[in-house]
Amino acid sequence: MKAQPIASHFIDGEYVEDTEGTVIESLYPATGEVIARLHAATPAIVERAIAAAKRAQPEWAAMSPTARGRILKRAADIMRERNRELSELETLDTGKPIQETIVADPTSGADSFEFFGGIAAAGLNGSYIPLGQDFAYTKRVPLGVCVGIGAWNYPQQIACWKGAPALICGNAMVFKPSENTPLGALKIAEILIEAGLPKGLYNVIQGDRTTGPLLVNHRDVAKVSLTGSVPTGRKVAAAAAGSLKHVTMELGGKSPLIVFDDADIDSAIGGAMLGNFYSTGQVCSNGTRVFVQRSIKETFLSRLKARTENMVIGDPMDEATQIGPMVSFDQRQKVMSYIEKGKVEGATLVTGGGIPNHVTGEGYYVQPTVFADVTDDMTIAREEIFGPVMCVLDFDDEAEVIARANGTEFGLSGGVFTSDLTRGHRVADQLEAGTLWINTYNLCPVEIPFGGSKQSGFGRENSLAALEHYSELKTVYVGMGKVEAPY
Repeated sequence: MKAQPIASHFIDGEYVEDTEGTVIESLYPATGEVIARLHAATPAIVERAIAAAKRAQPEWAAMSPTARGRILKRAADIMRERNRELSELETLDTGKPIQETIVADPTSGADSFEFFGGIAAAGLNGSYIPLGQDFAYTKRVPLGVCVGIGAWNYPQQIACWKGAPALICGNAMVFKPSENTPLGALKIAEILIEAGLPKGLYNVIQGDRTTGPLLVNHRDVAKVSLTGSVPTGRKVAAAAAGSLKHVTMELGGKSPLIVFDDADIDSAIGGAMLGNFYSTGQVCSNGTRVFVQRSIKETFLSRLKARTENMVIGDPMDEATQIGPMVSFDQRQKVMSYIEKGKVEGATLVTGGGIPNHVTGEGYYVQPTVFADVTDDMTIAREEIFGPVMCVLDFDDEAEVIARANGTEFGLSGGVFTSDLTRGHRVADQLEAGTLWINTYNLCPVEIPFGGSKQSGFGRENSLAALEHYSELKTVYVGMGKVEAPY
């Protein structure tokens, strides 16, 4: 099984190779097989990509938003036509089951191109401000060259979520995917050129942790958008602050999902499973602290255990498979170490906790795992695991659970399940998080803003709000009379 691209990088509308860069091996997580070998960007490649972006951006910015939007919408159409091909590539890249990628990955990227392509003319308008005989107006102007740094859990989606608002605002982008999932973004760049995007406006370069600083610290970069871990976010934000670059940080979380005793239990269990096991638990917004009101705890756990043990683990290319492998061997080891900490610290292992014995080969599989009797001070309740590990905690009343839910440095997401919608809104209003759900979980259509608070980041992706983070206001005051000076 091979997925070798034409070359490692896509710059100025064409594939580019530089074999002086460090070799990056792309592994298929289901087998451990090397499916592609690429090279990390050398400083020369970084300079070439940024120079191409800088050269192309002014002419692109001079086009009307409608003209720019037309190209993005064509790219969306192409992505939908090739959804199967792109989904299979995403599965090879990440190990996520094809039943997920075919509905959630390239389709989400296409939605982003379509949405921003469609709202460009209205979303980028300024305002008129009457000032007596004088007046002022504002206009949204692009920032220039933007850098996108992607994570490995949704590589194609993230490439589009960052690229679409950046491009529609009149910017150029240099995108660096994770070294664990280097393949999908190259296809996005290809499709954008096919859709009519001028060369140089969307460039993809490969790299590792040494490549990011070359991009973030570059004098010609105006904006950095990162999806990644909190420690990485702190480093990138600090580096960008040194030259006062615009920054969007979409970081990790340890999000609470609260289930009250009047909730529809089956729906709440479904929400908890989607919020912990989808994409093998590798989702930043996952509700990994599931607070269940004590009176329904046993019913909740018994039904959850049965449904979890009925999930299909196996070949990600089989459409019946519901749980695929972790993205890498190292990630599997990290998750297994957290499972061991949960056991040692006294949590009750309800189900899972090991490596599936019926999965053959070198795949990086972990059983969907549920811990009960988890307390707030346990490591598995405090730290982001980023794997299929659900922590179930007991609670008695509303005030208590809100205080405990907020007792974390993270603030990305949260959820509430209850039949009392007044309480649902009241609790959601008090949870310290950027994105909340009531009686559902982890739905992120492009129409709504997505992002966190506290240590989970700042800025927003998707929706009209994203335009504010890829453009800035220019204010023009127009004097209509003579200037009177006191000297």
